Formats: sequence, C-alpha cells, structure tokens
Amino acid sequence: MSETENKPLLEVKNLKKWFQSKKSPFSREKVYIKAVDGVSFTLNAGETLGVVGESGCGKSTMGRSVLRLIEPTEGQIIFDGKDYTALKDAELRKSRSDLQIIFQDPYASLDPRMTIGDIIAEPLDIQLKLPQKERMERVLKIMDRVGLNTRYVNRYPHEFSGGQRQRIGIARAIALNPKIMVCDEPVSALDVSIQAQVINLLMDLQKEMGMAYIFISHDLSVIKHISDRVIVMYLGHVVEMAEKKDLYEHPMHPYTVALLSAIPVPDRKHKKNKIVLEGDLPSPANPPSGCVFHTRCYKAQDICKTQVPEIKECGNGHCCACHFPE
Repeated sequence: MSETENKPLLEVKNLKKWFQSKKSPFSREKVYIKAVDGVSFTLNAGETLGVVGESGCGKSTMGRSVLRLIEPTEGQIIFDGKDYTALKDAELRKSRSDLQIIFQDPYASLDPRMTIGDIIAEPLDIQLKLPQKERMERVLKIMDRVGLNTRYVNRYPHEFSGGQRQRIGIARAIALNPKIMVCDEPVSALDVSIQAQVINLLMDLQKEMGMAYIFISHDLSVIKHISDRVIVMYLGHVVEMAEKKDLYEHPMHPYTVALLSAIPVPDRKHKKNKIVLEGDLPSPANPPSGCVFHTRCYKAQDICKTQVPEIKECGNGHCCACHFPE
C-alpha cells in the first residue's frame, strides 16, 4: 500500500470559527463568539464520522466551515492531499462537486420557485453543463435512486411531505457523486418512522457510491446506528473521540458519560444511573477559563478551573480531553 493510500481523505487541523459581535446594542466594544475553537480530526474514505453534542456546541458551524460555506477564522483543511483552505474562486468552485451537504430543514433548503427537477439539476448545470436530454436522464435516474417517483419531476417543493423533501435534498447532494457528505442533522425534523427510512437510504447510498459522511446529530441513538467513529463536542471543543463501540461502552469524559446516561431505556426493570448536568451551557462569547466543562462537571477540581486539558490518546485511538477521565 502506498503512502497516499494510507492518508485520510480529510484532515482538519485546529479549525476555528469566531464571529465578531458587539458587547451590547449600545456598545462599541467588540466581542468574539467562539463557535468552533480548535477542532482537529480525520476522516477516511467511506467512513462515517458522527458528531454529537448539545445545541449550541458548534456542530453545524464546524460542518459548514469544513466545506467553506462559511470561511474558517483559523486552521487548515486538507482534502485528498490538497490544502482546501488555500483554494481560490475557480479552484474552489470546481472542488465543490466533491464535498456536499444535506441541510437540517428539508423545506427551507429548497427554492420554492423551482421544480424539483430543476433543483436536482442545478449542480449539474453549474458544474457539467449537460445537453438537455442527458440532463433530464440524469435527473430521473437520481430521483429513482433516492426513492422519488419520476412523474413528480415538474412539481414544486410545497407539494411534498417532509420526508420526500429531504429525499430531494439528498438527490441534489449526490448529483455530482461527491466523496464527502456533511449531513447536518438530516433527520431531526422528520417523524421517527420516516427517520429510519432516510437513514437507511443514506447508508445504502454510502455503500453504493463509497462516500464518507460527517454525520451531525444530537440524537445518540441515530449516531450509534450510522457511525463508525464518534466525536463529542462541547462549547466549540472536541472533548472525546473514539470508535463507536469503544465510546458507547467505555466513555471517558464526564460530559459523554452524562449524555449516554440520558438515553431512554425501553425496559422499565432496567435501572439506569442518570446524571443530570446542572446549569446552562455557557456563552461561547465568554467561555469559562480552564476546562470549558468545569462549571457543570460533577468531577471538577481546582486544576480544572485554571488549566485547559489537552486531548490525549488513552489507547486504541480513544482520545479524551479531561484531567480526570473515567
């Protein structure tokens, strides 16, 4: 195996995304909202990397920064051996075909003035400029692949259900055969029965097309079902990263332990030690000193208030950023 084949498809190094804001509506003083603050990870070809954490932890911002839908403040993104952060205009536009996204809201992400045929064909029009007949053939083939009736090609988004609209979003995303797909909570707005259908569709497409997924969700059950590896984010930081089985069976960070303890258990006879985190998620505009989790941590000690824990490998690729891991 060559050195190139050993390298991951995507490397993210110390990614940061800070938003500048005013301290108050009447103040001139600027503050920085540290939505993503030093995230690093790798993604292999055909792999699914789950990203989990509370609302406001920076998951979606991280996913969009990786695709450069919003420009990172700092850090490096290496895609397929090339510095993706250094690409400009025409090069960046061309590379878009390899990195796509499925948005959380299946209605807001679709233009209500366009038919679904035109929505799915838009990436083809931008990148390939196909003849009309070939364009329509590709659109119908993609619709059939994601389970949409091809007779509906000239209908508009408002004529479809939420699950069907998300299939339209998936069809648009796979139109150019991407290598990486960012799935930004793609099933959180859907009914539970429809969630399973969409997740199974995504898994089938991955096997068929060999795509790698960055799958963002706050639902630990969904993450467990679809992921190969999982990273846990808290207030813009990665606090734990491990293979799926290792993370769910042997969580090390207190935040991960608390999240897993909150998963409902269908068997009422099985008693679970539920850990309730006290207090609210701190503001990313004014994060706590030391470990960002120490204000809500049941294991916090004095060192946690002053010293930032480095993320270290604890064996078998299991990494944790905690002074006192489990």
